[in-house]
Amino acid sequence: MNKCLKITLGSGVPGAFLRSFVLKHARQLGLEGVAQAIAGEGSVRIIVCGDKDRVEDFLDALHKGTGSFVPDDIEVEPFLKDKDYRGVFRVIE
Repeated sequence: MNKCLKITLGSGVPGAFLRSFVLKHARQLGLEGVAQAIAGEGSVRIIVCGDKDRVEDFLDALHKGTGSFVPDDIEVEPFLKDKDYRGVFRVIE
């Protein structure tokens, strides 16, 4: 069963976290979607779709963060897939 989520990480997310951690985990889990820094806010919006269990694993990884950065404000809401992500996860800069 597939699941899609819209995840917003609060302000202060370093670009390296977005590019390396988020992209790496999404691709390792075979997820599709996009991640983008929101200009002026310092937050990140992530649309992630894929197998329900893998999406949950991705969300768990976000909550754990890395040794140097752990997001402190994560908002999660269901998302209806509005376009074809072609089976790829991308970071939009």
